[in-house]
Amino acid sequence: MADPDVRRRAWRMRVDSPALRARPNDAHRAITELERSGVPVRVLTQNVDGLHQLAGLPARKVLELHGTARTSVCTGCHSRSPMEETLARVRAGEEDPPCRACGGILKSATVMFGQRLDPAVMAQALAIAKASDVFVAVGTSLKVQPAASLAGTAAEYGARLIVVNAEPTPYDALADEVVREPIGMALPALLKDLAA
Repeated sequence: MADPDVRRRAWRMRVDSPALRARPNDAHRAITELERSGVPVRVLTQNVDGLHQLAGLPARKVLELHGTARTSVCTGCHSRSPMEETLARVRAGEEDPPCRACGGILKSATVMFGQRLDPAVMAQALAIAKASDVFVAVGTSLKVQPAASLAGTAAEYGARLIVVNAEPTPYDALADEVVREPIGMALPALLKDLAA
């Protein structure tokens, strides 16, 4: 954050990044459909892409453990704005756009390497894991802590644990079910069964 040249390169990289052009897939849509069917759904995600919300899941149902790349935040006053507005400023020639509120340094509203996860967000995620009847861990190695421990906490508190991942995880032995099929195919079928 201290090097203006690094910040300028980072903003140029974000302008060309395919991450903000990504679109929801069948798995994202299946979660939205499950929620719309009346099943209480909460998504605890390590992804920063906002695809659950783009698929129609209400933002209040999504807890973004690592923040969101769809928002920029000031490191000084913590003012937030849509990332697309900040990127429009970069495209218009501002190589390192300052915060419009205080002139501070802007960054994506994601948790950066070396930065702590928000304790309030993690406390909320822990409460959700403890209260879950079914906890589905999807597309994660379940190795990165503290987020990985949420699966174990849910199982410890009596949730049915389902792991959907191509590779083995440290929590497979605790799982009631392990699915190794591609997520885009497996999750819609699994969630349809859960809704029944």
